[in-house]
Amino acid sequence: MLTFYNEHHAQQAGSAASAPWGDEPGALALTLAEFERRGLGRIVTPHGVSLVSLERVHTPRYLHFLRTAWSEWTARDPAHAAKELLPTVWPARGAPCEPEPEDFFARLGLFASDSRTPIGAGTWIAARTGADCAINAAHALRVGERATFALTRPGQHARAEGFGGGCFLNTAALAAQHLLDDGLGRVAILDIARHHGAGTQDIFYARADVLCVSIHLDPRHAYPFYSGHAGEQGSGAGLGATMNLPLPADCESGQWFAALETACVKLAMFRPEALVVSLGALAPNFGLQGGDALRIGERIAHLDLPTTFIFEGGHGAGVVNILEGFETAA
Repeated sequence: MLTFYNEHHAQQAGSAASAPWGDEPGALALTLAEFERRGLGRIVTPHGVSLVSLERVHTPRYLHFLRTAWSEWTARDPAHAAKELLPTVWPARGAPCEPEPEDFFARLGLFASDSRTPIGAGTWIAARTGADCAINAAHALRVGERATFALTRPGQHARAEGFGGGCFLNTAALAAQHLLDDGLGRVAILDIARHHGAGTQDIFYARADVLCVSIHLDPRHAYPFYSGHAGEQGSGAGLGATMNLPLPADCESGQWFAALETACVKLAMFRPEALVVSLGALAPNFGLQGGDALRIGERIAHLDLPTTFIFEGGHGAGVVNILEGFETAA
């Protein structure tokens, strides 16, 4: 049975975090309701993790900014509390970012990758609780759980030092890094959310201990636009530890499953000790139907690895179908 880590505090945080482009409102609640309806496992509340655990992936100065941005913004003028905080200026390409600017909006632009990811009153609580879920879910694998699921707000676009695409802390990267810190030597991340996890790739791009494999919409036509191309394969020690399998939105399901098989072969060759799956929306892209999601879960189960699934947004039933397929294949 799956152990399900529920981000219930963040769901109630209010204006907590924006959703990535294309994800429907209420995805967390819909997924939770569907999981409960099917009785796929037990639901637990995560324990809080230390800030040091977050610093294993994200820089201290970025975490400090994210933690204090809303209070600093509203302290300037209480009327700001009725608004969401968005950047208005960014560094020029190639511009040095040291020393960190003192101006508030200059710092906001330093860490923001787009103008469509607002910071709100509950952003830090939501992001932090999502990180708690992901790290707890990963740790459970180290104490004997076969599979876990972290129901969090999306994190795949968050970089080591920045936010964007509706993501503030990279939950999949935090889960993978915790597994390494807890004694594993090699961990793999399989990202099957429809948009490329640019932040996840960036965090591990030059490392050999984490394999990042992603199946996603062709970034020439879809967010994040500037990464996720097939030619991106890692750098330095990480050369060969990144695999991107971009697909057109109108591809047939057979093409998507062929990409999944390519991904699974790559994963098997890497021989990881645990797997993190960034799990998000499939429909309406790629011609995949509800029954296909069951097959996806079954194929992931056949990798026979301790697996933690990280929610990256999407439709509740489709995501839970993948989990059910994984469970029934056990």
